[in-house]
Amino acid sequence: MNRFLYSTLFYLTTPLLILRLLWRSLRSPAYLKRWSERFALYSSDPASDKVDIAFHAVSVGEVHAAVPLINLLLDKQPSLRILVSTSTPTGSSRVTDLLLTDLSQHKVSHVYLPYDYPGATRRFLHKFDPDLLVIMETELWPNLLHACAAKGVKLLLANARLSEKSLNNYRKINRLAETMLNQLNRVTAQSLQDSERLQALGLPQSKVEVAGNMKYDMAINAAQFEQSQQDKKNFNGRPVLIAASTRAVDGVQEETKVLQAYQQLLNSCPNLLLVLVPRHPERFNTVYELASKQGFSIARRSNEGVADAGHQILLGDSMGEMHYYFGLADIAFVGGSLVPSGCQNIIEPAALGLPVITGPSLFNFQSVSDQLIQAGGLIKVANENEFAATVQDLLENSEARLAMGKAAQVSVQTNQGATTRNFQVINELLST
Repeated sequence: MNRFLYSTLFYLTTPLLILRLLWRSLRSPAYLKRWSERFALYSSDPASDKVDIAFHAVSVGEVHAAVPLINLLLDKQPSLRILVSTSTPTGSSRVTDLLLTDLSQHKVSHVYLPYDYPGATRRFLHKFDPDLLVIMETELWPNLLHACAAKGVKLLLANARLSEKSLNNYRKINRLAETMLNQLNRVTAQSLQDSERLQALGLPQSKVEVAGNMKYDMAINAAQFEQSQQDKKNFNGRPVLIAASTRAVDGVQEETKVLQAYQQLLNSCPNLLLVLVPRHPERFNTVYELASKQGFSIARRSNEGVADAGHQILLGDSMGEMHYYFGLADIAFVGGSLVPSGCQNIIEPAALGLPVITGPSLFNFQSVSDQLIQAGGLIKVANENEFAATVQDLLENSEARLAMGKAAQVSVQTNQGATTRNFQVINELLST
């Protein structure tokens, strides 16, 4: 496929894009807002919006990976003007909470990245006129990259990852994929495997280096963690299992499997508290109803604040408090892994010294999970029955549980440093 055919197909799908926004707004009303940004229809004077660097971080995970790098850039070069674009309201919310503070409000701005129409990408670049566009992970858009190359905007694909599944998908449009990769100035890959897969698609070896995963450099929210430790004292030694970032895929709700495992665990550990944190806020009510119909006693973070002795489940229905939820736990299960979604961020609980359990679907964090398994900080289970058995073993053996958590934490600490290397690459690009 060439870019002309791609653009034609993109224009033809416009009604579907609008219907998708309307459909998603039924559960998340924020999708109804700021449509003009999604089509790069701006009203203000472009001269006042010039930035030095634009970051694109599609959603929450990419935002969290980018924040330490952006903060480092602002610390070392306070005069920099930075734009951060996202594609989702949840990602937008995290940018607001983490970067649009009093300290940085005149240095960082935020919009949605427009859809990849040729005209929209040109308007986006005309308005903000960045010297460098940093794309987090693997969010590659043909017209955006083409417009950057035509305008002389340098391109860095940072913290790049490419699973075997994504490699096979890109091979279906190999000509277009190779063109995009050759338009990049530099690529920092998370692992050697990611680098090799990108090169297999046509990325020149001279443009890519293995810098590690920036998510290892995440900062712990000390205030959240301290609050969780205070609240946990009220549990009087009650064990806590967290199921974090659970998802629904193809009509299968991962929480159904988690609740089946939890029901088994209650037979041997009747006072076990389950902290259940769905990945997407539009599913909070659905998950609450699912657990309620099965007879579980549930506290909602948004209502009760924290669970008491009469609650079996604490539903984490708030945004931006993941370190608080992890701080409550003794054992962490990370979702998106008992359904074929590739897993969510397994680094966060590991960094906090928790033993980590996942299902078999790990392609989004393959190299990280391999390292954690080798270090003894992660156990991969095949299904909800193995999940329940593994949790029970860890609950019954506190020494093994603590050793596993320590191993996970050490593995994270050993792999830190990618943010500094990406900072160096950005300086190299800006100075040439």
